[in-house]
Amino acid sequence: MKKLTCIAIDDEPIALLVIQQFCERIGNIELTTYYDPVVGMEAIRREKPNLVFLDVEMDNISGLEIGKRLPRECCLIFTTAHARYALDGFNLDAVDFLHKPIAYERFVRAIEKAMIYIDSYRNNKQETIIVKQEYNNVSISVDDILYIEALENYSKIYRVHGSCVISRLSIKNIHEMLPANTFLRVHRSFLVSIKRIQKFSKREVWLEGLLKPIPIGRSYIEDVSSRLTRLPIR
Repeated sequence: MKKLTCIAIDDEPIALLVIQQFCERIGNIELTTYYDPVVGMEAIRREKPNLVFLDVEMDNISGLEIGKRLPRECCLIFTTAHARYALDGFNLDAVDFLHKPIAYERFVRAIEKAMIYIDSYRNNKQETIIVKQEYNNVSISVDDILYIEALENYSKIYRVHGSCVISRLSIKNIHEMLPANTFLRVHRSFLVSIKRIQKFSKREVWLEGLLKPIPIGRSYIEDVSSRLTRLPIR
């Protein structure tokens, strides 16, 4: 197993001790623990660990709020005594939800799931993205994405061959996951694959295989025009 850098945040010292002992038992895990969630969040932003263990109910702040602010590259595992937060955890794309008291065997399975996610992020960032649809992690080839549409709290990923994937990730977060200069934001609600653009005007872009054009937002016209000057203009 490749070495993992981890941060655990929990206002219960015993809970942090258990996580520390389990990590030492597994080996090859560099763990730093924090009782203060504010200090822990500052460390996460500074160090960007591979994996974050996060309690939910802590003094003055909810772990769910911290989970929303994690860097995209950080894999998240919630640890809590309250099973009612499981759905909230999965909605934040946590790879697992550990219910206290945590059994070692269950902890190992969570680490294994985290490693799958982290390896995919490390090795396939330029080729695939991984998003959560309902309770499942879905791997999508970047080349198979035609465009992405923002739908309130969801994003709808339209694939070249017609199927769609609906994720709770924002369109901004998905854009950050994609390789640089391969997708273009043309509207607050639309992100399109540059290689799939056939032509464009000041108001719309036409994509391969799509019968209807996608609108260009007024504030995006200048950027779209400057990025796509080599394409035929209608």
